[in-house]
Amino acid sequence: MVKKEVLDKISDYYTDKILEHGATPEGVDWNGEESQNKRFEQTSKIIGTKGKFSILDIGCGYGAYFNVLKENYSNFEYTGFDISKEMIESAKSLHTAEDANWIMNLEKGVKYDYVVSSGIFNVRLEETKESWLDFVDSQLQIHDQYSTKGFSCNFLTSYSDSHKMRDYLHYEEPFRVFDICKKVYSKDVAILHDYGLYEFTLIVRK
Repeated sequence: MVKKEVLDKISDYYTDKILEHGATPEGVDWNGEESQNKRFEQTSKIIGTKGKFSILDIGCGYGAYFNVLKENYSNFEYTGFDISKEMIESAKSLHTAEDANWIMNLEKGVKYDYVVSSGIFNVRLEETKESWLDFVDSQLQIHDQYSTKGFSCNFLTSYSDSHKMRDYLHYEEPFRVFDICKKVYSKDVAILHDYGLYEFTLIVRK
């Protein structure tokens, strides 16, 4: 399990990003709006209805995904969760709609139809790979714990070009998390690795 001080370092990392770049894709460590929206398009594939649903966005940042949902769905309850106070404050300042809820702690026993996350597994800083894999697995458990219909999340892929890989980033093996989810969480699991980025999206339907 990743220790609190490690999570604090990650929070500081992203806090520095949003303080430097503001509420922009660069402020959550993405390189632009186009690729950010492409990721949201993939994670949204877990949503199986145009009717009312509830959704938890883990690592919500300044709430960019909330805007995407508003453009595509008319009846949903959104909760954005982040460990960075500055991210949550930024989200609250940008989004005042009654159907958006911003939190820094997950309440036990609360369930959502869907849980999504984008980019939360990428930056491991100086944490060992073994410890980070424990973190990944524990977060998959949280995704499952808080969802009733399914969850989706993305990872940098181990199939990335080796000369472009960075030591402080985590590159996941797609079939490792596929195998975990297939054996533990659902028989309906998909890997999306066909959208032009050096990453993949994991879809788990219940």
